[in-house]
Amino acid sequence: MFEKILIANRGEIALRIQRACRTMGIKTVAVHSEADAEAKYVKLADESVCIGPAASAQSYLNIPAIISAAEVTDAEAIHPGYGFLSENADFAERVEKSGFFFIGPRPDTIRLMGDKVSAKNAMRQAGVPCVPGSGGALPESLDEVKKIVKEIGYPVIIKAAGGGGGRGMRVVHTEAALSNAVITTRNEAQTAFGNPVVYAEKYLENPRHIEFQVLADEYGNVVHLGERDCSMQRRHQKIIEEAPARGISVQLRDKIGELCVEACKRINYRGVGTFEFLYENNEFYFIEMNTRLQVEHPVTEAITGIDLVQAQIRVAAGEKLSLQQKDIVFKGHAIECRINAEDPYKLTPSAGRITQYHAPGGPGIRVDSHIYHNYRVPPYYDSMIAKVIAYGDDRDLAIARMRIALTEMIVEGIKTNIPLHLDLLTDCNFLSGPVSIHHLEGKLALYNKKST
Repeated sequence: MFEKILIANRGEIALRIQRACRTMGIKTVAVHSEADAEAKYVKLADESVCIGPAASAQSYLNIPAIISAAEVTDAEAIHPGYGFLSENADFAERVEKSGFFFIGPRPDTIRLMGDKVSAKNAMRQAGVPCVPGSGGALPESLDEVKKIVKEIGYPVIIKAAGGGGGRGMRVVHTEAALSNAVITTRNEAQTAFGNPVVYAEKYLENPRHIEFQVLADEYGNVVHLGERDCSMQRRHQKIIEEAPARGISVQLRDKIGELCVEACKRINYRGVGTFEFLYENNEFYFIEMNTRLQVEHPVTEAITGIDLVQAQIRVAAGEKLSLQQKDIVFKGHAIECRINAEDPYKLTPSAGRITQYHAPGGPGIRVDSHIYHNYRVPPYYDSMIAKVIAYGDDRDLAIARMRIALTEMIVEGIKTNIPLHLDLLTDCNFLSGPVSIHHLEGKLALYNKKST
């Protein structure tokens, strides 16, 4: 087992990884920008290294600075968390070539699954159902593109092969709008991802977003840890996640989970990962694989009792999985609310100093957060400042506990989206049946229309 791990991230996930390391008796190194010098995880780490100014490009995305920090502190491994460099194959490669362990998949696997075209081709070969589409990159000829899209059938969505996080995609309803959408998405993809390749898929009108968690060691042992419903989202950014997903039978869970397991074996996967699907009319359609830890991993931890960060570290250290699929037991229900520093309905960022903070508690409540009284939320990074996770024997109890927790939670000095969460937790559609990925955007559009 490692003696010292460098955490190449910030915020709540840096603290989450740090806590897992401390539980395992592993020392930690926190890297931070100048803006995060007073962060809780920096103060609690065994060692800390400032790696640059506030701007991410000069700090959390600065590969040489991170490698140097690992060298001067004698760290053995680097954990990338999520976001930033976590799915950067070049970073993983640099880490390993520099003599450190990368706590994540092999670089070639990250590269394979990071390109959406090659990922879908790999999944089709593995028998994983995919959304009907172009089956590869769209050609340069717009006439050829029109033929391909006509065969798929409108509406379609044009996506960047190197995209992610909801960027680099456009929905096209008519042939008249196709050319402009393809050209614009290509230009955007080149600027944002350095890769102009785009592809087309059938646009599903009202799907749910359901994902499967997997865990694999380097010896070919793989298990799945069930599914999560992440349909409550805006512009492809998740707000609420829960596990298990409603309306998914045990038989269907086992079927899709086993396909994910077999796909992992086929691509020689190592570590934790998530297969993301759109689900409509009782059919699953693969859209992408996240080759990292997910923001929403706590809901899976809650219903399985498995610490995914510790599992990541053990696998990276060369340990074999101690679990088989028959050992995975799903119990109860968990729901997670992402607490963001933003206007609750306009969703505009709200940086600044927290003048008062009180974390909720009680049975079944977990809070993952790096904030504290008098903490200044910087304007340079993602707006998420906390995750509240509620667990109960069933969904109704989990939601009831979450409502209580959010009414207890006090964050003053900045705006947060807590009021939005409380609104959603009383939404009759959310309470009575599964909602599609468009539900939240429709609700926000209605609110903004009324407010104007």
